[in-house]
Amino acid sequence: MNDIVRRYTYRIQWSDEDGEYVATVLEFSGLSWLASNELEALQGLHMVVEETVKDLQEDGERVPTPINDKHYSGKFMLRITPEEHRRLALAAAEQHVSINRYAEMKLAEA
Repeated sequence: MNDIVRRYTYRIQWSDEDGEYVATVLEFSGLSWLASNELEALQGLHMVVEETVKDLQEDGERVPTPINDKHYSGKFMLRITPEEHRRLALAAAEQHVSINRYAEMKLAEA
């Protein structure tokens, strides 16, 4: 198996609708594989992802970078309304923390 295929972010969960396990991969939102057990679902999806990566490479197209291989600075910009900004400032002040710390706490709860 291609090393990059192993580094992608996989999720396996039961699908009541299909009556089987469904494996998905975050870096390829359109790909999935159904199987009667988790291992078969993951193995099937690995094959599909490997073929997809191979096809992309042969066609000279960009292969998605695994999420865990990306560098994250710890910063991101979020635009909100002035009213929401004011509400967050008040809530942060009530907690005796900065707006940044308050937003971080709320995101961690989600």
